[in-house]
Amino acid sequence: MMTLDVVILAAGQGSRMRSNLPKVLHEVAGKSMLLHVVERAEKIGADTTHIVIGHGADLVKESLAEKNIKWALQAEQKGTGHAVAQALTAISDDSRVLILYGDVPLISSETLESLLSTACADTLALLTVCLDDPTGYGRIIRDNNNNVTAIVEQKDATADQLLVNEVNTGIMSVTAKKLKQWLPRLKSNNAQGEYYLTDIVAMAVADSVAIKVCHAAYPMEVQGANTRSQLQLLERFHQAQLAEELMSKGATLADATRLDIRGTLQTGEDVYIDVNCVFEGDVSLGDSVSIGPNCHIIDSHIASHCEVKSNCVIEGAHLAENCTIGPFARLRPGTVLAEEVKIGNFVETKKANIGHGSKVSHLSYIGDAEIGRDVNVGAGTITCNYDGVNKFKTTLADNTFVGSNTSLVAPVTVGKGATIGAGSIITGNIADGELAVARAKQRNISGWKRPEKKPRD
Repeated sequence: MMTLDVVILAAGQGSRMRSNLPKVLHEVAGKSMLLHVVERAEKIGADTTHIVIGHGADLVKESLAEKNIKWALQAEQKGTGHAVAQALTAISDDSRVLILYGDVPLISSETLESLLSTACADTLALLTVCLDDPTGYGRIIRDNNNNVTAIVEQKDATADQLLVNEVNTGIMSVTAKKLKQWLPRLKSNNAQGEYYLTDIVAMAVADSVAIKVCHAAYPMEVQGANTRSQLQLLERFHQAQLAEELMSKGATLADATRLDIRGTLQTGEDVYIDVNCVFEGDVSLGDSVSIGPNCHIIDSHIASHCEVKSNCVIEGAHLAENCTIGPFARLRPGTVLAEEVKIGNFVETKKANIGHGSKVSHLSYIGDAEIGRDVNVGAGTITCNYDGVNKFKTTLADNTFVGSNTSLVAPVTVGKGATIGAGSIITGNIADGELAVARAKQRNISGWKRPEKKPRD
């Protein structure tokens, strides 16, 4: 069985992006275009992935440091044929080569598998697409028997050839042995003065190699991004696909055009997502979860029947069933909420484990804390967990009641059923059932007069 080597061309500068960042590192749905393509190669079972780099080579390599990649340097950009040749020396003759592009991020694994299924040792497999406006693309030229005979680039095409709307995507598959025969024969006598990979099609015809054609399912999956405008079109198309998939699985979206998924979002049935929500990393929403408008949720799990009200930020958190969050709440990494917890408006949590039925309803900061069941934390309460060097833990046992505007100076432990009076600064432990009041005694001064402004000279 032939091995599969995927060659991804990623050496271009992308000058029309007007950016210091290499073109292939610009992002679609929160990850670089190049990473999208690398993941497709992994999904279709590539034995080895080769990336041809040039402009910004170090940045490109750094971006994929965790991937198993073979790198090939194209020091001078002399065209696609020249680029493939740089990777070919590391590929054995008996391997099948699939050529992809680092700025074509939406190519589907299904389309690639279909292309590869048409290929064998004695064929050249091409991926084409029909466009309403083929301007700028190489045209697929066929003979009277509908066989492909050549690919002609836009600048080299005749008037009749420009009328053809079937175009080359650049994606093709052929054996390394054939490439090693054809690439050294490429000429640069064209309008661009480059070595076109597409010229191997005419060589295949001359060598009586069968050319098999596979068509892309839709034009956008083979659309490259050379400008920020094209990048934005890819983004919106991809987001529309993701939104459609969510709705097919039982989620209701208030407006599918105002949703951004920058990672993986899994949803149960009867999930509702309001407008302008962003999901990053790995996020899961259980059945009947409701997400209000303008929420940002990152690497978090939200169990069934939870409600997240408007303008909340949730990152690295785990919510059990029937929790209510917000509006305007921020759950930071390490927040774990048991069932029926309520986190209210302008509350921030961090590394907080909050027990069943507990409430932190207003204007509070709870960090490095262990909170039991049915605890009520009053408005304006903060855990003073950081002394400028080290962080310390606050523990509130079951049924604790914390009055408003309390400062809990960690490390501190509050026992079961204890009560803390409003306005207290707690610096010591409190036993079960005790009432703690730690505030200055009120003084009322009779006859006191407010200071008055002195008259101006």
